[in-house]
Amino acid sequence: MRDLAGGFRYLLAGQRWVFGHGRWLGFGLLPGLVAFVLYVGALIGLGYGADDLTAWATPFADDWSSPWLSLFRGFLTALFFGLGLFVAVITFTAVTLLIGQPFYESLSEQVDRSEGGEVPQSGLPLWLELWISARDSVKVLLRVLLYGIVLFALGFVPVIGQTVIPVLGFCVSGYFLTQELTAVALQRRKVELPDRLELMRSRRLLVLGFGVPLVLAFLVPLVAVFLMPGAVAGATLMARDLMRTDEAPAAETSPAGFGPPPPAYS
Repeated sequence: MRDLAGGFRYLLAGQRWVFGHGRWLGFGLLPGLVAFVLYVGALIGLGYGADDLTAWATPFADDWSSPWLSLFRGFLTALFFGLGLFVAVITFTAVTLLIGQPFYESLSEQVDRSEGGEVPQSGLPLWLELWISARDSVKVLLRVLLYGIVLFALGFVPVIGQTVIPVLGFCVSGYFLTQELTAVALQRRKVELPDRLELMRSRRLLVLGFGVPLVLAFLVPLVAVFLMPGAVAGATLMARDLMRTDEAPAAETSPAGFGPPPPAYS
């Protein structure tokens, strides 16, 4: 429970940081606005086409009597749209970070400067940073889609599909959302994707405490746009503490005073 609360504190700390540095808040909004417009259009298209997609996928039900046909296809339509929304929540961050790579890279560096200590820089040209970011995002998204397909199938299980599975879906979304956000700071520290995933696994509850509330907030239209700069700042604060290699006393908090004691991780 301590790690869950600690993850949420990092999320709040990031929002406080950007609102305390107003120029960086405005600086980080533009990529989110561009991605938001793209995703709204895609979800509207999915909403209009979900009925046709369901009918195409279930020709065997054409001869079913009422009300079973409408109930069955209505349920499937809701599941298709829910899966689309699940994928949108996860991919929104990856696409926004890709669009705004220079913006969020600069914001993350500024967080490091404001907190003191080393300010790592990748030293790579922009095109190579974009390529690495896109490559790693695709690898992460393939994992997410695999989980999404499994959860989608389990959604048909009575009771569990309508209770436990949605909760698991939010946890999976929050976990990988945090991985995408911390990648901005960890990539500058030359931490490769397998090591980033291992780092996230070492503090699962901390990661979920950061990511799950963010996923829930992202379900509200436009909220994702305004929270993205603070989410990147909070993820940078988390990454700084996760990468600390020195052992800390049990009562010590992070340098910024926002989170739980940093782990012994190298």
